[in-house]
Amino acid sequence: MLTTVLHPAERPSGLPPLLIAHGLFGSARNWGVIARRLADSRDVLAVDMRNHGTSPWSEVHRYPEMAADLAEVIEAHGGLADVVGHSMGGKAAMMLALTRPERVRRLVVADIAPVAYGHDQRQHIDTMEALDLAGVTTRGEADRRLAALLDDAGLRAFFLQSLDLKADPPRWRLNLPVLRQEMPQILGWPEVSGQFDGPVLFLSGGESRYVLPEHRETIRGLFPAARFAKIPGAGHWLHAEKPREFEETLRVFLS
Repeated sequence: MLTTVLHPAERPSGLPPLLIAHGLFGSARNWGVIARRLADSRDVLAVDMRNHGTSPWSEVHRYPEMAADLAEVIEAHGGLADVVGHSMGGKAAMMLALTRPERVRRLVVADIAPVAYGHDQRQHIDTMEALDLAGVTTRGEADRRLAALLDDAGLRAFFLQSLDLKADPPRWRLNLPVLRQEMPQILGWPEVSGQFDGPVLFLSGGESRYVLPEHRETIRGLFPAARFAKIPGAGHWLHAEKPREFEETLRVFLS
């Protein structure tokens, strides 16, 4: 089963747990602050997706299998959950809702659509694999070395959250070879039949171009009750750039 970080409800309200599925190269720990805040009235489950963090590694990294992973977690925590998924995790959450609708009460899809995308993320795998980890003992040293390969300080900080400095030698908590191999599947969207008739919020960054007006017909074909909202001033990493606005939007929709 996926590694699951449980944030127990401070004041249980009877709501089902909230399951959070992170995006590509992420982990449950990326969502720690938001998860803890949302756990004021319900259990929150943040998972490491397969081939990420401390979850099992697999030669397969595709959405039907990722959806089955999420269903297994929900089944182990009562059988029903609200689900939030960002980017890759959003596609896995959509696949879960379409294939196992009895496991999902409400769904929030953060800045992704059920479509194939033309961009590539393999350059980031190239960067991580090119980082010389010999003798690295601190995150600061790793960041200095990574800065020679990657200018973006925010991306460096994000990637370095998946660097295991306690391992000897240090290693990435990402199955980079499989993620490279499966990148077309990660960026794509498989043929899937059926609909999820429950409430769904497609929440996008106002500055992002991942969910476009031309995607709405496809979205409504799969999710007839879909609603759409944007967080002004946020890009694709809307939960990191505007965490309070993201959290408040979730609270309103999920309640």
